[in-house]
Amino acid sequence: MKIYKLIFLIIILSSCSYQLHQQQLYVFGTLVEIKIWGVNEQVANNAINIIAKDFQTMHDNWHPWHEGQLTSLNKAIANGKSWTVQDPSLLSILKQSQQLYNQSDGLFNPAIGRLISLWGFHSDDLSTNFTVPSKPEITKLLTPSMNDIYINGQQIASRNPIVQLDFGAFAKGYAIDLAIKKLQQLGINNAIVNAGGNLKAIGKKGEQPWLIGVRHPRNGRILAAITVQGEESIITSGDYERFHELDGKRYSHIIDPRNGQPTKELISVTVIHKNGAVADAASTALMIAGLKNWHKIASQMGIKYAILIDTNKTIYLNPAMRERVKFQSTPKIVITDKLK
Repeated sequence: MKIYKLIFLIIILSSCSYQLHQQQLYVFGTLVEIKIWGVNEQVANNAINIIAKDFQTMHDNWHPWHEGQLTSLNKAIANGKSWTVQDPSLLSILKQSQQLYNQSDGLFNPAIGRLISLWGFHSDDLSTNFTVPSKPEITKLLTPSMNDIYINGQQIASRNPIVQLDFGAFAKGYAIDLAIKKLQQLGINNAIVNAGGNLKAIGKKGEQPWLIGVRHPRNGRILAAITVQGEESIITSGDYERFHELDGKRYSHIIDPRNGQPTKELISVTVIHKNGAVADAASTALMIAGLKNWHKIASQMGIKYAILIDTNKTIYLNPAMRERVKFQSTPKIVITDKLK
């Protein structure tokens, strides 16, 4: 997860104070866009400022390699010591991550931070020299599990010193859940928070439902459109977000915890779920599960809608998702079995 200091970029407000209010900011290493409909300018600006401050706190506390609460926790684990969680959201992330780890058969595994670092993804700059890790280096780091984390009140410990937590496959989905909840507490019932492809929406844009575009993982154009139904998260994970290229080969930041290798079969997965954290974790888990096992993992994680794209750019989706998505062209599509 690449996270930069929060920087305000653009404020675009409509001429009508009760229509669309839109603002963009840079946090979590990506462009975050907030859209609010149906309140006046002052209410919208106040809400957006609160969300921006919340995101900055999350940035500081959850960063996997910059000094903060998470790195302090990881140092304690490496030294065989317990650590007291001060940020309630970090404790909540740990607990939910353990649950999703088990639901995904361990494919969603935030405990493999050392593997992610070994592959060169604990860096703000991926343009530096990259070398493929050796098999012995990888093998040494294949043991961490979220079940190695022990939680007793606010005390966190682990008997496995190889555990290093990295919530890059989860943090943005969790963050947009918190942001939408905060907006609702402030009396805002029509909004979108989009953190670089991790999107959650509530309500409508006036009389019309929010219409969300899904981008093609290779050419960046709009591949399909999905209409939001009430409160929903639409999350996409792919090999195009953070990657290394060496000798014409792409190495994704999404690492299979079973073998320590970047995922290869799929280039993109999009899922819909009410909970952004679940959707974020599931999109990563399905990328790793591949075409053979994604149905099983999706069902275990409560996913009812999914789109997968393989390296041949063939699109796989279950029947319920096919009813909701409108493609902008006529790609090669495979309709799979129903999700349970």
